[in-house]
Amino acid sequence: MLYWLMKYIILGPWLRLIFRPQVEGREHVPDSGAAILASNHLSFSDSIFMPLIVKRKVTFVAKAEYFTGRGLKGWLIRQFFVGTGTIPVDRSGGRAAQAALDTQLEVLRAGNLAGIYPEGTRSPDGRLYRGKTGVARLALVSGAPVIPVVMLNADEIQPPGKLIPKVKRVRIRFGAPLDFSRYAGLAGDRFVERAVTDEIMYELMELSGREYVDMYAQKVKNQQPGEPAPAVAAGRLAA
Repeated sequence: MLYWLMKYIILGPWLRLIFRPQVEGREHVPDSGAAILASNHLSFSDSIFMPLIVKRKVTFVAKAEYFTGRGLKGWLIRQFFVGTGTIPVDRSGGRAAQAALDTQLEVLRAGNLAGIYPEGTRSPDGRLYRGKTGVARLALVSGAPVIPVVMLNADEIQPPGKLIPKVKRVRIRFGAPLDFSRYAGLAGDRFVERAVTDEIMYELMELSGREYVDMYAQKVKNQQPGEPAPAVAAGRLAA
């Protein structure tokens, strides 16, 4: 109930009025049935704008710490994530990735939409980074199609570290569904999962027009000051 109140009464109408979403390819999102929405990740606001313009509920997962904060700030953050349909996942014990995949598999098996950021974290500089193979495993185990979606200017609206977003028209683009049924039964094969992941990232690169870096975004974030920036490697990502 809170989700529908947030989307259609409390939060959604105001965001539509202020940010006037411009959407391309929304027809690629099915009206029913399971599907994976795989998106690039430029800003905290990605998880607000993309689900807002999809008619159906899109379920993401987030670390449980977002749901356990204290005081007014903690309550507001918790209500926001609950209201946007986000499911908490316990990141302790080294099983965060598997817990997130298991949760999303339940969403897909129920015939719903699961949202995922293949890069695993927000881009540190707006470029597109190497995808983690969890998205491939999710697609291969569930059999659901993968719909690539790109946030075209979310980093301009709310750059990393900025709490208050700029008032600017948000632009989102959906691509045609990707069918990986040809790899049925091959979940767990690391070479197949890497090939599927790279195909998804190639579509995100093409849709977004962003430069691709053949390195995990988290590794870049962990670099020490003074270390050389990663080189652009767009030509290394095969179609």
